[in-house]
Amino acid sequence: MLKKLMPAFLLSILVCLPMLVVAEEDAKGYQILPTAQPTQNPDKVEIIEFFWYGCPHCYSFEPELTAWLKKKPDIVEFIRHPAVFNETWGKHAKAYFVAEALGVVDKVHADLFDAVQNKKQKLDNAAELGDFFAAHGVDKEKFKAAYNSFAVDAKMRQAPVISSLYGITGVPAIIINGKYVTSGPIAGSHAKMLEVMDPVV
Repeated sequence: MLKKLMPAFLLSILVCLPMLVVAEEDAKGYQILPTAQPTQNPDKVEIIEFFWYGCPHCYSFEPELTAWLKKKPDIVEFIRHPAVFNETWGKHAKAYFVAEALGVVDKVHADLFDAVQNKKQKLDNAAELGDFFAAHGVDKEKFKAAYNSFAVDAKMRQAPVISSLYGITGVPAIIINGKYVTSGPIAGSHAKMLEVMDPVV
């Protein structure tokens, strides 16, 4: 059983701990995507964060990113997007998409990180997530409806495709206006990731 689990475990370690990967830093702190992707609003500068609740680097990056968002230019449209590389990541991605569907991302996002990272809760099934959302004031029937909705299912199907389109191989990763990518290995640190987002914008 352990041998069967090892490949998935190693994959999670490699993609969620990009700071441990030996990579040459880009002098600019970002790289140009091989193929530019269209943005949702051409009148805005779109910034997408790819993340996973089980990633400790995403967790440590979150307070810095939150502080940056409080002072971001109005022209910036920020989008969070959970990355999906395996079944476990998919279950956590579904938690985010359910929160999005219920309009409670601001209420539960930080606590989802805390629950997984600090409280060591798995939150990888409907029962556990139902209890978690209920503790944050979400009616269990509304949670169940969102969890089983077509809209959430569609986003779950699209998530791996979207990660692939942007060439995401690790998290946290930032896509800027569909043209540029920055991450820990590219910029050198999370702080530098944020530094290069302003001049690139």
